Amino acid sequence: MFYAIISEDVANSLERRLAARPDHLARLEALRDEGRLILAGPHPAIDSDNPGNAGFSGSLVVAEFDSLEDAQAWADADPYIIAGVYAKVIVKPFKKVLP
Repeated sequence: MFYAIISEDVANSLERRLAARPDHLARLEALRDEGRLILAGPHPAIDSDNPGNAGFSGSLVVAEFDSLEDAQAWADADPYIIAGVYAKVIVKPFKKVLP
C-alpha cells in the first residue's frame, strides 16, 4: 500500500537540511531504485521553486511500504529527524486515484 509521509520543519531549518541532505536523498534514491517511490520533495517556505535563504517548511514523500508500521519506521529513521530538521511527521495511508 502507499503511504504519505508529511513533515513540517522547525524554524530556520535550512542549515540542518543542507547538512543532512545527502543522507536523506540516498534513502529516497533507494526507494526509487526499488520501484517504491511515487514522489518526494520539499515545500518551499515562499512561493518559489528556488526559495533561497527562505528555505523550506516541510516535505512530502509518497511511497509504497508493506504496512503503516513499516512506513512509520522508515520515516522515524530519516536523517532529517536525526538532524533536527523536522518538528513533526505524520504518516498515513494514501490511495492513489490519478493519474
